[in-house]
Amino acid sequence: MKFDHVGVTTSDLAAGRALLEGSIGVRAWTAEFRDEINDVWVQFGRCEAGMCYELVAPLSPRGPIAAVLSRKVNVLNHLAYLVDDLPAAAAKLLAMDFVPVAEARPAIAYDGGLIQFFVSQSRLMIELIAAAGHQHRYDTPASLRTP
Repeated sequence: MKFDHVGVTTSDLAAGRALLEGSIGVRAWTAEFRDEINDVWVQFGRCEAGMCYELVAPLSPRGPIAAVLSRKVNVLNHLAYLVDDLPAAAAKLLAMDFVPVAEARPAIAYDGGLIQFFVSQSRLMIELIAAAGHQHRYDTPASLRTP
């Protein structure tokens, strides 16, 4: 597994960008992704130290992130890893008593590569991403971002 990002929930991407830019110095951003399959907006940002953060905002009030935000929990939502073999990586987590949150589904931000979330008894959430060679493309001009 290769570390990819820390997932951060936010009510909307603009508010999330302002928070991460002002607090930890995130300066480089990818395009925004409207992911109707997973009912979320996502955008990735990178700070000067090289850490990648994924902002996750609700696309609709019925989505999983809307529920998380309404409970005011899991602002730092998950750790994500790129994997070569999703079933093998999932088996490793299952052997450690992680439970799948849902079935694997394609993700727009990973060119349709499958993603799957798992949670431990202590509430650690891990996202596995079947896109081993994926690299985020940063520095989208502000003029191309949605408000």
